[in-house]
Amino acid sequence: MDSNGDGMTTAQANINGISISYEDKGPRDAPVILLVMGLGGQLTLWPDEFVDALNDRGFRTIRYDNRDVGLSTRFDAAGIPNVKWMIVKSVLGLPVRPAYTLADMAADGIGLLDHLGVARAHVVGVSMGGMIAQHIAARYPQRVLSLTSVMSTTGNRRLPRAQKEAMRVLANRPMSGDKEALIAYSVNAARVIGSPGYPADEARLQRRVRTDFERGWYPQGVARQMAAIVADGDRRAMLKDITAPTLVIHGEDDPLVPIDGGRDTAANIAGARLLTIPGMGHDLPLALVDTLADAIAEHAKAVAVAA
Repeated sequence: MDSNGDGMTTAQANINGISISYEDKGPRDAPVILLVMGLGGQLTLWPDEFVDALNDRGFRTIRYDNRDVGLSTRFDAAGIPNVKWMIVKSVLGLPVRPAYTLADMAADGIGLLDHLGVARAHVVGVSMGGMIAQHIAARYPQRVLSLTSVMSTTGNRRLPRAQKEAMRVLANRPMSGDKEALIAYSVNAARVIGSPGYPADEARLQRRVRTDFERGWYPQGVARQMAAIVADGDRRAMLKDITAPTLVIHGEDDPLVPIDGGRDTAANIAGARLLTIPGMGHDLPLALVDTLADAIAEHAKAVAVAA
């Protein structure tokens, strides 16, 4: 175990030939919620207040750094992909070969549950993490008690694209440079894709970005994760295999993954329920912690009652 300097204690697990950094919090005998983070996001991007809220509602939480992010294994030897060219190839129907796939990342999540001796869990994923969670639910149905897909989508190319400013800020992510300039970029990106109805406190945002930068800034991994998203394509056929009770949560003002992505996700999973939140963008605002935790906890507890 090690401390990240912010009071959080994480551990390392050897899974699928790589090392995954994770935090396991809450009562050992409580039902487990596996929290799967999105593109380039370290486990610290799950607000502590949100994790605590789930613990307070009677759940054990497991959050982790995906491969190629934070303190988990980095795939330096794979090089940096030309994501724009991969997108062009994908549109043309040509094969796209990423360093790893979203299915590989789903296997990491299952491997972590195996490592911790957890037979079944409620799986909650945000953005790319929602895509990974969809893979987990479709590929490992016996391991999933419920699925919650947050601010995510299906890969359907006919859906509306991100707003131009949101797309521009993520497409121009710097790979290197002055530390303060990189932190300023990250703060600006968080503002651009964040919730217009619930703007982040400036001091808190600066502190969070700086802490994450010092913990594990690694944009090369983000490029490879983006390549995995591009290669994954349209998941709608796969979503029809999901049998876990599913809740889809989406902000009505998401500039990066428009709300149609959430609607399409719910429409392609049998029995899925859709919760849309006015003013919410592509982040987890502190003002919505209780709203989100209540929705997820009620969804998970309803599954337990039904069982």
